[in-house]
Amino acid sequence: MPDPSIFTGDTLMGMQSQFETIVDQVGQVVLGKEVQIRMALTCLFAGGHLLIEDIPGIGKTTLAKVLSRCMGLKFRRVQFTSDMLPGDILGSSIFDQNTGAFVFHPGPVFTQVLLADEINRATPKTQSALLEAMEEGQVTSDGKTRELSAPFFVIATQNPMELSGTFPLPESQLDRFLMRIELGYPDREAERRLLGGDRTQGPALKDMKRCLSPEDVLALQKQVDQVHVADAFLNYLQDLLDFSRNGRHFHMGLSPRAGLALVHAARSWAFISGRDYALPEDIQAVLISVVGHRLRSRDDLAEIPAQRLETLFQEVAIP
Repeated sequence: MPDPSIFTGDTLMGMQSQFETIVDQVGQVVLGKEVQIRMALTCLFAGGHLLIEDIPGIGKTTLAKVLSRCMGLKFRRVQFTSDMLPGDILGSSIFDQNTGAFVFHPGPVFTQVLLADEINRATPKTQSALLEAMEEGQVTSDGKTRELSAPFFVIATQNPMELSGTFPLPESQLDRFLMRIELGYPDREAERRLLGGDRTQGPALKDMKRCLSPEDVLALQKQVDQVHVADAFLNYLQDLLDFSRNGRHFHMGLSPRAGLALVHAARSWAFISGRDYALPEDIQAVLISVVGHRLRSRDDLAEIPAQRLETLFQEVAIP
């Protein structure tokens, strides 16, 4: 792909073409979900982590697998259950009789893309084991800190409909996810392709070509940080933050960290759209995915549906 070290018109066009190729390749397996694929790429290049909420059988695991393969990143999957312990994720030290010493055996978190499947089925103690890894990119065990591979991208899934035997993620851990998306049912045309048997996900995933390398992903993440944000962009962002904090609609307003999350996500969305500058429209594109899991209704502390959130934030004037 083009060298992303310097912004030029040709470079931006080349990278946008590369991103379109990625979206097309992933879309050959995850049918009819172009917007969700773009959101997942946005989250990855922004250096964040992604939470996918939806019912079983929609394609959450498939999206994680094909995205990691297309990016050339190492992939591990962990099926969370109520009896899982932190060591099952982070790793543990086991005594070696030959050497007479404890040897650390890395857990599945030592990868580049970690799929935390049905994360809300694990206990809070196990859920919190991911906090340091997601925030700091490192794991501390037996008094020793070990760095994780870079890039490190957590994709967690949960079924919001089936709550029996689950442990809802606390706000502190929800805040660790830059974005939350839903996949939803495929449209009629996409589902017809799937049901018609003209292609199967297995061979398509197996034959998936690598579009990038881990080094490319790291370079692009650094480049996203250099996307320009103007005063009008920041003014609109602060107006949104102030609106969430005025107490009329939300139990608590968006935190400064949520504001930074919006900046990172909007920059990444602008970048994959082929621009080296972010617009207020980029904030609008990612707004619900970034703030939806961070806001609760003032009246009953319940989550606010996406359409309702969109309507509320339309009260904030766009510069």
